[in-house]
Amino acid sequence: MSKEHVSSFAAPKGVPDYLPPDSAAFVAVRDGLVRSARLAGYGHIELPIFEDTGLFARGVGESTDVVSKEMYTFADRGDRSVTLRPEGTAGVMRAVIEHGLDRGALPVKLSYNGPFFRYERPQAGRYRQLQQVGVEAIGVDDPALDAEVIAVADTGFRSLGLTGFRLEITSLGDDSCRPQYRELLQQFLFGLDLDEDTRRRAEINPLRVLDDKRPHVREMTADAPLMLDHLSAPAKEHFDAVLEHLTALGVPYVVNPRMVRGLDYYTKTTFEFVHDGLGAQSGIGGGGRYDGLMAQLGGQPLSGIGFGLGVDRTVLALAAEGVGVGESRRCDVFGVPMGDDAMRRLAVIAKDLRHAGVRTDLAYGGRGVKGAMKAADRSGARIALVLGERDIEADEIGVKVLATGEQESVPLGDVLARVEAILGEG
Repeated sequence: MSKEHVSSFAAPKGVPDYLPPDSAAFVAVRDGLVRSARLAGYGHIELPIFEDTGLFARGVGESTDVVSKEMYTFADRGDRSVTLRPEGTAGVMRAVIEHGLDRGALPVKLSYNGPFFRYERPQAGRYRQLQQVGVEAIGVDDPALDAEVIAVADTGFRSLGLTGFRLEITSLGDDSCRPQYRELLQQFLFGLDLDEDTRRRAEINPLRVLDDKRPHVREMTADAPLMLDHLSAPAKEHFDAVLEHLTALGVPYVVNPRMVRGLDYYTKTTFEFVHDGLGAQSGIGGGGRYDGLMAQLGGQPLSGIGFGLGVDRTVLALAAEGVGVGESRRCDVFGVPMGDDAMRRLAVIAKDLRHAGVRTDLAYGGRGVKGAMKAADRSGARIALVLGERDIEADEIGVKVLATGEQESVPLGDVLARVEAILGEG
């Protein structure tokens, strides 16, 4: 490409563009995951792209990498500190409290999707603008609801044809056992030769140290006490019931007692979906219960559970498995007009076909038949409608099946019925 055709602009670092035909897979994944939530009664919530910075600092947790290192925070023109949303749960809880949804029928079941923003080191599957589908079920502390949320995610992945993933699950305990466990873990950690940053993390949120990926830290913490071994009786009963429900629902799982999620608000049931075909960024989604979060944000002391599933990561996981999803063809029918009168007639036919739900495009720009037929092939259309002056005089139109090359003349008034018949055959 010559220099004058090279744009002086590029997408921001770590922000992927999804372009046709590959964007069809992105749309199929997003819509498939959303559909699974819709089938379980989750209504759509549209969240602001940015919120008050304090919402995320308080809701996500000051000690998390998300808040301390990764948020896109800036002052707006009124000198208010706002942040591009790094995750969805805190915003959903704010909306539920602000609009009184927690005062109605419970649980409040909501689903959302769209971009989220984290200033991370970009790599395959790790983007600064990441796309997620999430659900939140708020107001009822029921292990059956935990299992439903997890099953919605599992069903969503499987509906796309994804199979090479596993569900890892654990419990992070409740208010009656977490303080004692925290003390026990801190005693263990403070007995280790930790660097200053890790020791500070152990003071603020010791669980985060167990999530450290550095080999020497993992080695040092190999014998650390685990939350699963120190659950209170109610927390253990809740976790056992969740596992029983998952078994009944046919959702396979692996208990991972060392799992720690990247956000501070999780309690009790905590889970992650992992795909080994993605290398270092193996998580394709996850979530958990956050029983203290609503009260922490100024609302009622209601429980909640939810997940966030990575659309980008799921697209990569499907590619790793060689599974194709999405309709890559742009249209079903492509109109080839020969002359201005034919263009006017075909534009009306295209309108009627679109009205009937048939994806239809036309060759614009007065190109010749040869160029127009090439464009028809590139569009992925199954049928080309060819219309010239002689056809108009005969009140007919050429209907060509592009896969076979077979063409027939059809009365203009019958074109819609004939197109639908051919498309119905395939």
